[in-house]
Amino acid sequence: MLAYTLQRIFQSAIVLLVVGLVAFSMFRFVGDPVDNMLGQERTIEDVERLRGQLGLDQPFVVQYFRFLEGAVQGNFGVSYRQGRPVAEILLERAPATLELAAVSGFLAIGFGIALGVFTAIRRSGFAANAIMTVSLIGVSLPTFLIGILLIYLFSVELGWLPSFGRGETVKIGNWSTGFLTESGLKALILPAITLGLYQMTLIMRLVRSEMLEVLRQDYIRFARARGLRERAVNFRHALKNTLVPVITVTGLQLGSIIAFAIITETVFQWPGVGLLFINAIQFVDIPVMAAYLMLISVMFVGINLIVDMLYFAIDPRLRADRTGAH
Repeated sequence: MLAYTLQRIFQSAIVLLVVGLVAFSMFRFVGDPVDNMLGQERTIEDVERLRGQLGLDQPFVVQYFRFLEGAVQGNFGVSYRQGRPVAEILLERAPATLELAAVSGFLAIGFGIALGVFTAIRRSGFAANAIMTVSLIGVSLPTFLIGILLIYLFSVELGWLPSFGRGETVKIGNWSTGFLTESGLKALILPAITLGLYQMTLIMRLVRSEMLEVLRQDYIRFARARGLRERAVNFRHALKNTLVPVITVTGLQLGSIIAFAIITETVFQWPGVGLLFINAIQFVDIPVMAAYLMLISVMFVGINLIVDMLYFAIDPRLRADRTGAH
């Protein structure tokens, strides 16, 4: 187990280095931040002086390794647009994104597994067929269009929920939360549904497919022949074996929720790191863009690492394979 964990950590570190290199290379083609920071009356001396202050006159390799050195220490430089440390800006915006992702992930996993099991057990029923038909919406429609439709229905037509913003928040230390206010909870509903709907339908369909496959196995027939109640067969035997392959895909979807938050935050003007990234692109704020992509990469790699460890711990076949290999 220890050797497998160290191997996965080493692979994760390589992935982060490659992602950081690709992201940092792409930013060279976004534009020159000096053009946005200086006015039209700038002189060549002003441009050269500012490029020297920002370190943009250094070779690309030097800039990249300086960025990595600072990132390891939690220092992502200073925002070209705001003139503040990037780490400080990210810490201000992170609570909004993390709370939105947490609620969306809870909805996606909870409802996805529950509806997947229901539609597998009651696969011939009207309700199950209706759920599968409606789920096509979550799979087919793009996220931004779902958000716009929800805004039109629940904000414009019915006036039940706010269409933008985070609502009133409460400070708990350095963390700002909307969970403790009515307006904060209301503001969270539409973005959370928009962000989690695709992942929920994907998890639901995967659970249903795996559940139907497990229910056809011989040991399920044997369990029924022993006289076990249907509830015990479905939830104690079938569901447990269904969730083993679902764990990997679910972990990837949790990472996707954080990555796709950029679209949802733009539609709902949610003050998180995704909206910060969009604004950074408009102003060619390279330190903010690089820090955002590195942050997303760390979350993706971290979630995948945890999923791999869980998969290794849950599935005894993997442990047996590695033991036999040695």
